[in-house]
This record gives sequence, structure tokens and C-alpha cells, in this order.
Amino acid sequence: MTNSSDTKATDKSSQSKMLRGSAWMTAGSIFSRILGAIYVIPWPIWFGVNFLAANNLFGRGYQIYSVLIVVSTAGIPGALSKQIAHYNEMNEYGVGQKLFQKSLILMLIMGILSAGALYLLAPVLSQGDARMIPVFHSLCWPLLVIPLLSIMRGFFQGYAEMAPSAISQFIEQVARVIYMTVTVFVITQVLRGSYIDAVTQATFAAFIGAVAGLLLLIWHYLKQRPRIEKLIAGSNNAITVSTNDLLKGIIKQSIPFIVIDASINLVYIIDQYSFNRMMSDFVIASDHQLWNLYTLFAVNANKLISITVSLAAAMAVTAVPLMSAAHVRGNQKELRQQIGSTIQLFNLVMIPAAFGMAAVAEPLYTLFYSHDALGISVLQFSSYISILLGLFTVLGAILQGLYQNRLALFYLLIGFIVKIVAQYPAIYFFRVYGPLVSTGLAFATSSILMLAALHRYYHFDAWQTIRRLIGIIGFSVIMYLITSLTVKGLLLVFNPQSRLQSVLVLAISVAVGGLVYAVLALKSRLADYVLGSNLDRFRRKLKLK
Repeated sequence: MTNSSDTKATDKSSQSKMLRGSAWMTAGSIFSRILGAIYVIPWPIWFGVNFLAANNLFGRGYQIYSVLIVVSTAGIPGALSKQIAHYNEMNEYGVGQKLFQKSLILMLIMGILSAGALYLLAPVLSQGDARMIPVFHSLCWPLLVIPLLSIMRGFFQGYAEMAPSAISQFIEQVARVIYMTVTVFVITQVLRGSYIDAVTQATFAAFIGAVAGLLLLIWHYLKQRPRIEKLIAGSNNAITVSTNDLLKGIIKQSIPFIVIDASINLVYIIDQYSFNRMMSDFVIASDHQLWNLYTLFAVNANKLISITVSLAAAMAVTAVPLMSAAHVRGNQKELRQQIGSTIQLFNLVMIPAAFGMAAVAEPLYTLFYSHDALGISVLQFSSYISILLGLFTVLGAILQGLYQNRLALFYLLIGFIVKIVAQYPAIYFFRVYGPLVSTGLAFATSSILMLAALHRYYHFDAWQTIRRLIGIIGFSVIMYLITSLTVKGLLLVFNPQSRLQSVLVLAISVAVGGLVYAVLALKSRLADYVLGSNLDRFRRKLKLK
């Protein structure tokens, strides 16, 4: 009886931790992504005719930078959170502290090496475009700081403390956006300088943001140090691990994180270095025109769908240490529940978010860029593809948390093969949509294989997940239809070309869509089933029975 009660208490505690952690990381990711996208709103005005060119330089620079960020951190923050959770569960807090200290040194070295590599390789990576070289050079600076920032986030995540990571993300983006906005305005509007100089300062803003986020985490660590030292003092100290063994353990665990964390960006890089060449086989256009087409899906749309994909990334970060801890306890029932709960939570949040973005694509795209029929259409298509990107992110994290790294890598490799094989025919048949089609096929393949493996090895309740998925999709479609009709109705009154009026259309439509989905999910009790909590309080507020 006691064991049963303890198990139930543990399950409930894990569910609570996952929900609380996901809430913090989701909030932090959403706010940081929104802030990270806001900067582009005044760019069409400030850059004028050079807007697409400026956005293209910014996006191409960040694609390479994003991969190098993953490489420079070497997946160690994720591996560290997993290892710390592992040893903390065994009451070996001292081992976790050693891991953290050694990881800090390793991260400093990796940051220096990555920054140096980007500086030296800038002429090669620019593809003969001299404008890209100063952009790449400016991105060397944040590569020195981001690894340290990431490892501190990994440390707190290992303690299941997601608030510091979330808040630091927010602070990082605030500092970044402020610096970026001010410098771009001064260069383009006051000094009437080069758009290349403005983009260079915009990318350098990543360094300013990283420093701000790092300072916040250092402050929080110093504040928490007495509590951490107390936990270390109470450790069992039954495990003796050498420094070399600790580092080997981290690096071994980190390698899969590198590839999986960089997977989406690696796919984007395939697009960056293949799109123009492949498109030129089928259309007659200048490099400038092709780069503009590339910008529509690879920069403009990707920046907006990153807001929804960040929901999945937040859940993934939360899932890894919790899965690892459950694995250490050897509680198969808890593992099955955790897997099912994580997938269902993803479905509950991600699917309606993607459908909602597709529904409001017209005013959303107009607000951030301008009213462009092709750009809006690409964003709508990208919104649906974002579900597959998010699903892969979450499933990859689950497999890593369960120490199934090789399996995750193998399925990712199959996805990459699908992407490469499908890229040329997809561009042939679908033109600018082609890279999105091949990306969707790639991550759909990997995700299906991962789901099959999780069911085969851990026997999570697939039928329950499918039943609830059907309900979520049904409610999302209803929400999409009502939101789309709202957008179309409002655009009969408001000017679809006006960015200011698009704000009103967007605000009203999002409110309508959010309310519709909330009512459906609460009235049907679907939200209660997925979240594992009583939501009567919200039903009373909405006057639902």
C-alpha cells in the first residue's frame, strides 16, 4: 500500500514538474521569440528598397551562426542537465557540481575555437558574397559568451529549475533587441549609412544580449550557492569519479545532442547552399531575384514559425532531465506515463498554435514585412510544416532522456537522406515551396520511426494518444475555420495593405481563435485529460458546464 502511494506521489510530482517546467520554458521561449522577431517590424521602413537584401544577409549569417552555437556548446548543456538530474536523483550532488565546473572550462575553450573558426572561414562561407564577411565576423563575439550562458542554463535545468533559464532568455532578447533597434535606426536614419553596416550591428547585438543573460544567471547562481552547498554537504559521496571520467561522460552524452539540436538548422543550411543552384535549372532569374525568393521561406517565414517551434523546444528541454530521472528510478509505469503525457501536451499546444498561425498568416505577415501574396502563402504552408519540426524536437529529446541516443541519431540520419533525395524533385514540382516539402518529408519520416520505437520499447498508451490527437485536430480545424472567417471579415473593413490596421485584425482574430479553442478543450474536458489537473476554475470563468 505504501509503495503504491509512493508511486502515485512520484508520478504526480513528475507530472507537476513537467507542467511547471514546460510552463516556464514555454513562456520564456515565446516571449524571447516574439521579442526576437519584433525588431523586423520597422526594418521595411528603415531599410527601404534594401530591406529584402538586409534580411537576407541577416538570415544567412544566423543560419551558420546557429549551427556553430550548437557545435560550440557541443550539446553539453543538455547532456549536463541530464547528468546532473541523474546524480542528484542518487543524492550525489557533489558529482553534479564537479561536472558543472569542468563543463565551464570546456565551454570557454569551445567558444574560443568556434569564434576563431568562423572568423577564418568567413570568406569561404560567404559563397563569394563580400557583404557576408563583416556579418560573419560580428557573430564571432557572441560565440565566446553563448557557451558559458548555455552551460549555466543546463546546470539549473538539471535541478529542474526552469525559471532562471526562462528569465535569462527574456533578458537576453530584451538587451539584444534594444541594441539592434537603436543601432539600425541610427545607421540607416540618422547617419544614412550602409545597410551592410546596419546588419553587422544587428548581428553583433547577439553578443550584447548574451552578456546580459549571463550576468543574470551568475547573480542567480550566487544567490542559490548556500542552498547548493548544503545539498552537496548532505550527499552520499558513495561514488568516486575521476575528472577524466566526468569529462568523458559529458562528451559521450553530448555528441548526440550536437547533431539533434543542430538538425533543423542543418536542414536549413542544405536549403541555403542548394536553393539558388537548383532553382536556376527551372526558372530564368538573377541571383538577386533567387535570393529574394529564398528569403521568403528561409528567413521571413522561418522567423515567424520559430515562435511556434519554440513551444516544442521548451517542452523538450523540460522532458530530458525528467525522463532521465525516471529512467534512473527504473519506474516503467512512470516512463510510459511521461512519454504519453509529453506527446499529448505537445499536441495540445503545438497543433492549435500552428493552425492558428496559418489562419492569421495574412495580417501577421503584413505586420512584420509587407502585404505580399506569395510571402503569405509560404508562411501558411510553413505553419503546418512547423508541427513536424516541433514533433521531431520533442521526440528526439525523449529518446535522449531515455538514453536512446544512437536510435535518435539513426532516425535523424534517415531523415537527412530523405531531405537530400527529395530536395531536387521537390523544387522541380513545387518551386519556392519545394524546400519546405522536402523538409516536411524528412522530419515526418524521422518522427514516425521515433514514435514506433517508443511504442515498441516502452509501450506508452498509443491509442489514448491517438484518440486525444483526433480531438485536438478536430478542435484545431474548427478554430482555424472560425479564425479564418474572422480575418476575412475584418479585412473587408480594414485595409489589408496597412501594417497598422493589421495589428487590429491580428489582435481580434487571435483572441477569437484562442477563445474558441479554449472553450472546446475545456468543455470537452480534453484539457483536463492531457494536463492531468482539474480546470473547473477556468470553466466557471467562461461559464461552461
